[in-house]
Amino acid sequence: MQSINVQFFGLLVVAVLFVWFFKRIGLPPILAYLATGVLAGSHGIGWMAHTHEIDFVAELGIVFLLFSLGLEFSISRLMAMRNIVFGLGSLQVVVTSLILIVVLYCLNFSLLTSFAISIIMALSSTAVVVKLLKETGELNQRRGQLAVGVLLFQDIAVVPLLIILPLLASSDSQSISWALAFALTKGAFVCLLLWAIGKWILPKVFNEIALVRTDELFVLTTLLVALFAALLTYMFGLSMALGAFLAGMMLGESHYRHQLEADIRPFRDILMGLFFVTVGMQLNLLYVFSNGLFIIGALLGLLILKITVVAISAQLMGERRQDALACAIMLWQMGEFGFVLIALSGQQQLLTSDQTSFLIALGVLSMAFTPFLIDKTPLILKRLGVLKRASMGWENEPKSSALYSNHVVICGFSRVGQTIARFLKPEAIEYVAIESNPILVQEGKAAGEPVIFGHVKQKDILKCAGVERARLVIITFTEFEQTQIVIDAIKQIAPEVKILIRTRDDSQLEKLKELGVTEVVPETLEASLMLVSHVLSMSGVPMSRIVRRVSKERRNRYKFLQSFFSGEHIDSDENNSDRLEYLHVIALPDKAFAVNKSISELNLTKRRVFIKALRRQDREIDAPSDQTLLLANDILVLQGKPRRVERVEHYLLDGIE
Repeated sequence: MQSINVQFFGLLVVAVLFVWFFKRIGLPPILAYLATGVLAGSHGIGWMAHTHEIDFVAELGIVFLLFSLGLEFSISRLMAMRNIVFGLGSLQVVVTSLILIVVLYCLNFSLLTSFAISIIMALSSTAVVVKLLKETGELNQRRGQLAVGVLLFQDIAVVPLLIILPLLASSDSQSISWALAFALTKGAFVCLLLWAIGKWILPKVFNEIALVRTDELFVLTTLLVALFAALLTYMFGLSMALGAFLAGMMLGESHYRHQLEADIRPFRDILMGLFFVTVGMQLNLLYVFSNGLFIIGALLGLLILKITVVAISAQLMGERRQDALACAIMLWQMGEFGFVLIALSGQQQLLTSDQTSFLIALGVLSMAFTPFLIDKTPLILKRLGVLKRASMGWENEPKSSALYSNHVVICGFSRVGQTIARFLKPEAIEYVAIESNPILVQEGKAAGEPVIFGHVKQKDILKCAGVERARLVIITFTEFEQTQIVIDAIKQIAPEVKILIRTRDDSQLEKLKELGVTEVVPETLEASLMLVSHVLSMSGVPMSRIVRRVSKERRNRYKFLQSFFSGEHIDSDENNSDRLEYLHVIALPDKAFAVNKSISELNLTKRRVFIKALRRQDREIDAPSDQTLLLANDILVLQGKPRRVERVEHYLLDGIE
């Protein structure tokens, strides 16, 4: 037991050092975890044994990942995406598999071996792609929806494949048909069971948990629900990840989904890291070096084939070329379920040991190169002539400080930060916000806001926001200890920049002035308005204009200040929740009920929910008129009280009142 503890401690130390080093040189953490596994595995130093227990714990990372993904996809949204899931998804798997079967069979592989290898290579990595989509906030973008739709079909397809491969080895066709029919029956039963539990039991459970107001109990209940759903499908011989996804999708209908995602994230990220470590442990570097040319050739072939198939299939279904190619680049790699099928095929003697090693090397390397290719996708599309410039139709996330000059940096993009941004935008004052809450980053970027994900106390993040060339830096949070760290980091990079800070009161006023803060705004009943007045004044806006705008907000009873992207922190106080309005971003899939209907036809004002803005491809429409026709792939910014917004979201997607 002591030696095992030492091994895990060593693994943790190496993982921390590798993640820190890879982030310092601009590489994603996934590569750090893979490198840790290569070093720790039997083909590296070999201090960690690759056991079944480690694989099981690592698989929980995929379970939690699919659970959090399910929270993003309600039944209404999934049904609206059925063309992507069952259309593009099935087309990608079938076409890719058939081409690979023909190629491998022509290379003198047996038909069964060709089938096994082609299916393994046709699958993509949900773990890698969804993690990167969440980090970059692209889950609501069209390219992100296309990728997730294909991945969902692949995850569903794994279930019959786990049944088919052993039966193919036994060459009993009658057994295959009976087993598939039995599996489909079990799957339908489990889905109905989870749907019933999620519809009628879980909302009541979480209502009771929320009333207790104990964070630990809420977290424990969330973990229990995800693991229970995974265990239920596992007991029926289905994928644990599929059960977790279904449970998350049921809870995605509730207003607790943001808090659930926030609670599950730490466990998900840690266990996902362990999963990638176990993947790296399977890579034999000596085998890679000795067969390097063949592996590189196979990687290039896999890259070209899957990108071509996905891109052409998506364009045939009417998708924009840039979205089709971006989705194809995301899905070119082999997936984590491929490793499960590799092990199963090896046990059934469908693959030789050399073929197994080759596929493992191919899978690990393809997953390792994926973050780099996704990061360089705008540049790739520009080189291919799909984009006129690398930022067109893409996220406006700044990649370097050179993108901004004489701008305003907003540290924190919650309620106060969003208020400041809304006042800066009409004045054509350039700004960029830094936020560490990935939900807020995702919502903000989907609405077209220039938001960077990161912690403001990190100098690299401040440099990325161009602090050294900013006209003003605004710190919107009030924790004094954190504020001191941020001020010190800012002053080391840009000693002369003006700093405006918000505080709860004036108790630390003198200390903040000594630290070099230009202006301190103590929080009062009109803290947001006072802060905006200072921001606009220091940004060069005439005082008469400021007075007019602030007076207008007072006359309007502060309506402009009462709705915000809520992020993950939804107040469980029923009275407070019903009093405040918030903003929510929703993307309209092809089959959504609201597509090709005008705003007046939908009669949203009767439901007291308003469309504040509309983003269509590469342009934004602020305050669209009632005659505006909604189109597929439009991104809407809804304003209203939480329960009303959720009801309207379902109405826009499936037409159910």
